[in-house]
Amino acid sequence: MSTVYLQKENHLARITIQSPPANALSSTLLNDLSKVLDDVEKDNSIKAILIHGEGKFFSAGADIKEFTSLQAASDYEQLSSTGQQLFNRMENFHIPIIAAIHGAALGGGLELAMACHIRYVAEDAKLGLPELNLGIIPGFAGSQRLPRYVGAAKAYEMILTGVPISGKEAAAAGLANQSFARGELFEAAEKLAVQVSVKSGPAIHQIMKLIPYAHTGQFSDGNRAEAAAFGEVFGNEDAKEGIQAFIEKRKPVFKDQ
Repeated sequence: MSTVYLQKENHLARITIQSPPANALSSTLLNDLSKVLDDVEKDNSIKAILIHGEGKFFSAGADIKEFTSLQAASDYEQLSSTGQQLFNRMENFHIPIIAAIHGAALGGGLELAMACHIRYVAEDAKLGLPELNLGIIPGFAGSQRLPRYVGAAKAYEMILTGVPISGKEAAAAGLANQSFARGELFEAAEKLAVQVSVKSGPAIHQIMKLIPYAHTGQFSDGNRAEAAAFGEVFGNEDAKEGIQAFIEKRKPVFKDQ
């Protein structure tokens, strides 16, 4: 029996994670999810994906019991690589993937959620990367994606402490788009998915190609531009005044020069 269920209707694909009790991300589940994406990719009628977990959780993490069956470091490296490749595929998918998160998205579950393009979350859900509590680290690109959404400082805090945040806090931090009362979450996510799925397919595909530039070439260009501006500003008289005022613990007098 598959750990992932796919339903397609009216340009919308609904993916349900169904691996009770915690919807843990085993290698079997990751493989099943990859097959479901293959199915959706071949269906030109699908214009949006809505993914959620069955039962109490979105996904409470990776399958820790499976970890104990691995032996060599190369085995763990391969597991990590497999998860990363799947989540990279999701992040670069040709149509948007919307996650409806309830209960908990922890460890691998949060890494899965972060690979989705939009995250709607229940206010009382728990989101976090608690791997350090087990003496291990995130393996499915959690250390790379989390800072993108919440900033480096918050990412350090969340990963180093292993303490999860609530869905309401996740929305405030930028990790989720919006938070909802538990009873309203799925209806809101479904409404959003339908809104997207009625748009023009070619237009959706172009947007899915364009926005990732913000994390690649455009981001690098912005960094270079910032460095150039930083150097230019430091040559100004106001910069010299500001630095001197800070040293002398007084208020600067800027001349806009």
